[in-house]
Amino acid sequence: MLSRVAENLYWFGRYVQRAENTARLLNVNANLMLDLPRRMTLGWGTLIDIVGSTERFKSLYDHASEENVVRYLMTDERNPASIRSSLHTAREILRTVRDTMPRETWERVNDIYFYVLERGDHSLARAPRQAFLQQAVSGTLLIYGVLTSNMSRDVGFQFLRIGTNIEQADMTTRILDVRTYSLLGIQPGDLSPFESIQWMSVLRSLTAYQMYRRHARVRVNGPGVLRFLLQNRDFPRSVMFCLSTIASTLPALPGNRKIERAIERTRALIRDANLDVLLATEGQLPQLMDEIQIGLGELHGALAQTYFSSNT
Repeated sequence: MLSRVAENLYWFGRYVQRAENTARLLNVNANLMLDLPRRMTLGWGTLIDIVGSTERFKSLYDHASEENVVRYLMTDERNPASIRSSLHTAREILRTVRDTMPRETWERVNDIYFYVLERGDHSLARAPRQAFLQQAVSGTLLIYGVLTSNMSRDVGFQFLRIGTNIEQADMTTRILDVRTYSLLGIQPGDLSPFESIQWMSVLRSLTAYQMYRRHARVRVNGPGVLRFLLQNRDFPRSVMFCLSTIASTLPALPGNRKIERAIERTRALIRDANLDVLLATEGQLPQLMDEIQIGLGELHGALAQTYFSSNT
């Protein structure tokens, strides 16, 4: 397979996954604001921190109000990671690799892209926003449904899987990094009764609440949530599952020793982490998240150097 095609399939998977995750984040954050007391000032700026776009956002907007953050993440063309921009980029990539995917993929991408284009600016207010975001999530899931049901499991499909899973692992660690930092700031006797609500929002940001309850069968708590979202080998949005899925694609790809080493280093970091101790020690958990992020960056670099024409 040409390196250009492999790279395009990889980034197509990442951008579609990014659009879905951004829609989920916005929806869950709105619900969280309703569940918490007014004195709990998580606000909307945490979403900008999660997507790692603080500097760009500040250059475009005066403050992180609900209206500004929602517009920036939903429809702002100046934000390359907004739902609209992510779907636009995925659609442009798909133009160049349409012959490698089922024809229905193009139709499903057009359906959700033009829906966002036509309805986005009219769905920024709270009332219509939830339905819009749910439709955005459903549209991206339809794309995955077409691909997983109808696309041959050839080399191209493996690069698509790699892109989707590395993007999901990246988002999971970002959510844990930012959300957990705010949770660690809770003072005893202050907002501790609402701690479980915040941990539940972490799970719901990743559509993980029901599966967590099935696996854990205990009240939602910090160590349990972290263990589930980092180390669980069965949940598709956990970091360990994503890395294992990427590793499973490698037998179909040539010359992958450097990539194998990058995956194994990051998996070992997650597998050996004592999350109870990290939660109890100030500064340790954010450091672990940073190290995992660095590992994912090294994995992307190894993929780009081995298979792609350029390090995008």
